[in-house]
Amino acid sequence: MSDASKISESPNTKNKYEKIISNLRQDDGWKPVGKLYEYQGFWYGPSLVQNVISAQESFTPQPTDIVLCSSPKSGTAWLKALAFSIVSRNRVNDSTNPLLKKLPHEIVPFLEIELAQDSNNRNLETPFVATHIPYSSLPRSIIDSSCKIIYICRDPKDVLISHWNFDQQVSGIGSESFPLEEALEQYCKGIYPFGPYWDHVLGFWKASLEFPEKVLFVKYEDLKTDGPFHVKRMAKFMGHPFSIEEEQQGAPEKIVSMCSFENLSRLEVNKNGKYYLPDLPTFENKSFFRKGKAGDWKNYLTDGKAVKFNQIMEEKFSGSGLV
Repeated sequence: MSDASKISESPNTKNKYEKIISNLRQDDGWKPVGKLYEYQGFWYGPSLVQNVISAQESFTPQPTDIVLCSSPKSGTAWLKALAFSIVSRNRVNDSTNPLLKKLPHEIVPFLEIELAQDSNNRNLETPFVATHIPYSSLPRSIIDSSCKIIYICRDPKDVLISHWNFDQQVSGIGSESFPLEEALEQYCKGIYPFGPYWDHVLGFWKASLEFPEKVLFVKYEDLKTDGPFHVKRMAKFMGHPFSIEEEQQGAPEKIVSMCSFENLSRLEVNKNGKYYLPDLPTFENKSFFRKGKAGDWKNYLTDGKAVKFNQIMEEKFSGSGLV
């Protein structure tokens, strides 16, 4: 156990967190997770509230870090796999790529989980940190550093369906106890883990407009439509552009193929492996590879519910320039 972990468990620190959390607004409407707490305008489970505060106070990034950001169920594992493969392409090959043996989440640790109490709880040779923390709550050490940020967003209707399915599977709470209509209502109120969706997305969207050299905004659907183009865009942004020769040899296309849902979901580690995290349930790796499709919401939401949902989102994003 690191010194940082010991400090986080001291009575004084524990009491400090408990006092902060006890004064936060609470809600228990997202049943698979249980009680949620509103901190700095966003909702978290109790252990994550503590970890976000701890990360804000103590996280120290490496100067060359690239922070991979997302709202949950927006393509996080995909972004990790793509970014890692781009940067490491000259160090690994088709037979030695760690993605063949490890879940993307094991390769790129989460700021608010593995790194919350210990900034060095990672492979320092891999210049990536991942987070679901919204832009406005990121540690100042990241905002004020030379770190680059890549944010991936996804159609909110697909995010809702993916989130609902994932949380049911992990918690064991079925749709009888937490029907989609109830999840939809909570989602539209913004009260679910790391919600509201619109504030989460807009924080990074506005930052990407103000600081384009520091924040890159990527859409899940665009990656689906033209993966090689956006892989080249990411590579250039991260300071690892493809050479003309690499492009002629199809390197961007090979990375897109390697990191595709179809390929990753077939790997043994992602079919039968398990992912262990402190203070959270044990995840089956296959739970992170449900469908990976754009537009799956059409199999769940009626036209009427989709229209109402779209109206709410259009109102929330009005005037932002983000479609």
